[in-house]
Amino acid sequence: MISFKQLPIEAKAAVAAGVVFFSMMLSRSYLAEKLDFWTRRWLLRLQMALFANTLMLMGSLHVWRSTVTTFTRSSAASSFCFMLWKIAVLVFLALAHSSFFTLLFLVAEEPYFFSLAAYTCLGAYIILMFFLFTLGSVEQAYKFLAGRGTKAGTGNKNRTAPVLAVLLTVVLTVVGLLNASQPPTVNSVEIPVHKLPSTMNNLKVVLLSDIHLGPTVGKTKLAMIVRMVKALKPDITVIVGDLSDAEAKIIRPAVEPLGELDSPLGTYFVTGNHEYYTSDVSNWFELLKSFNIQPLHNENVKIVSPKSTSDWLCLAGVDDIEADVLRYSGHGMDLRKALQGCSSEHAIVLLAHQPIAAKWALQERPDINLILSGHTHGGQIFPLNAGAYLLNPFFVGLYQVGQNTFVYVSSGTMYYGIPMRLGSRAEITEIILRSP
Repeated sequence: MISFKQLPIEAKAAVAAGVVFFSMMLSRSYLAEKLDFWTRRWLLRLQMALFANTLMLMGSLHVWRSTVTTFTRSSAASSFCFMLWKIAVLVFLALAHSSFFTLLFLVAEEPYFFSLAAYTCLGAYIILMFFLFTLGSVEQAYKFLAGRGTKAGTGNKNRTAPVLAVLLTVVLTVVGLLNASQPPTVNSVEIPVHKLPSTMNNLKVVLLSDIHLGPTVGKTKLAMIVRMVKALKPDITVIVGDLSDAEAKIIRPAVEPLGELDSPLGTYFVTGNHEYYTSDVSNWFELLKSFNIQPLHNENVKIVSPKSTSDWLCLAGVDDIEADVLRYSGHGMDLRKALQGCSSEHAIVLLAHQPIAAKWALQERPDINLILSGHTHGGQIFPLNAGAYLLNPFFVGLYQVGQNTFVYVSSGTMYYGIPMRLGSRAEITEIILRSP
């Protein structure tokens, strides 16, 4: 029987990841009610950081072997430049691994340079892993099809894939950073809303989603977003979750620009999964209320036409479905409660952070006219786009479901952690509601 010490390091990392994952499940199932609020919050976030790092360890070993060990037998392996390269790879991997811990220790009004560097390395790490695997697989397939033996494939040709992978990663990382540094694009979308009163024709709703205030998004970027929203002069502004990755008290100074939103028919907010990861939803609700932003906690409001008090639509919001997974007390998607009093005689607009929640809502209440969601980020960076597309029933943009129902999914107003965008673009959405 093979002992733990005899296992290869990749297998040890996999075992460690399994142990951390098991501890997370154990904590949620048996310790959630026994631990105080702050202990539970820190334990959950620490476990998530450790789990991510143990999974990454297996990839980091592959990166080291592909970009360093492969070249140790070359004539340049003893040179000073190669030594610098080894140090650079080591620092790169260390920064990528440390990114998950910045949520615990490095969150302030404006991002720290270390956090930006760490999350940039994490984004480059994801891209590099993709190309190392893809190009390595192509190289092996070519050798197999060409009928070459393993000995014939050794030498410089084995180094082609990692060199090309590194070059592609550097180029795409720069492109991704430049893309994400640009202001969000403003997408204007006209949506016909069944049973919308004629007096509310051309009602303008500005949709924000996935701002992710935290290690890499701070007050300056939020102030820019608020200026762009005010320039659009919306009747209503809605924020459909993932506003922040940090506790309200810690990041309060960065949130202050939200107080400048002055939409005449109100500004509304629903939770995303990351609000529940902060374990600080109640304090976030109170903070947002102080800025005249109304959280819709499985509830609705009547948006009354400025031209006629007898004309109105029902604007409802549901808690994010992650609240149920995390067993967050007093929270969880409750569509029946959220739509209480919203009859099919009036137009219904629902705010639901995740597209899967939008799908569930329509299965239960097909009379909903419009659902506004976010969450997917459009995949944010390549190659995560494909996974986000496959995992969500609605990915990005406008979808028509049936004859009188539409779903709009924002690609996100900022980004989560990694300050990069590849194959996606941050957006502020200007939605014009049209009456039939």
